[in-house]
Amino acid sequence: MRALALLLLGMCFVAARAADGGRSYVVAPGADPKTSAPYSSGVMVGGTFYVSGTLGIDAATGKVASDADTEARLVLDAVKQTLERGGLTMDDLVSVTIYCTDLDLYDKFNAVYRTYFHDHFPSRAFIGAAKLVRGAHFEVSGIAVKSGPSVSRN
Repeated sequence: MRALALLLLGMCFVAARAADGGRSYVVAPGADPKTSAPYSSGVMVGGTFYVSGTLGIDAATGKVASDADTEARLVLDAVKQTLERGGLTMDDLVSVTIYCTDLDLYDKFNAVYRTYFHDHFPSRAFIGAAKLVRGAHFEVSGIAVKSGPSVSRN
C-alpha cells in the first residue's frame, strides 16, 4: 500500500500509520529523488520521533550543496521539514548527531546551527567521518520528543 501511495503522490510527502504497535512513518519521496535507499525520513514510536540521517541536498539540482554554509542550511532545513511532517519542531529535538568529513568546518556548521534553535539546544555529538554518501560534508540525524511539562532541558 505504501509503495502505491508513493507512486501516486510522487514528490509529495506522505505520512503513513502502521498497524504494528502504532508506529508512524514519515516518508519523503521528494527529498532525494535520485536514491532508492530503503528508509523512512522519520519514525514516531510512542511520543518519540527518530529523524534518519539527512543530507543537504539542493532540490533544484538534486546534488549536495557546493559550499559548507549552504549545505549546513539545507541539511538543517531538511531535518526541520521532517520534524514538521511528524508534527514537531526543532525545539522538540532532544539529541542530534552530526557527521562531518572535515572537522575544520565545525565553527561554520555551528554558526548556521545556532540560528535553528530558540531557548535551548539539544544534546549533541559532532563526529568526524572519512566519507559520507554523495560526497556530503554533513549528515544529521536526531531524536525528538514532543515538549511538555515532563521534558527537562538543562
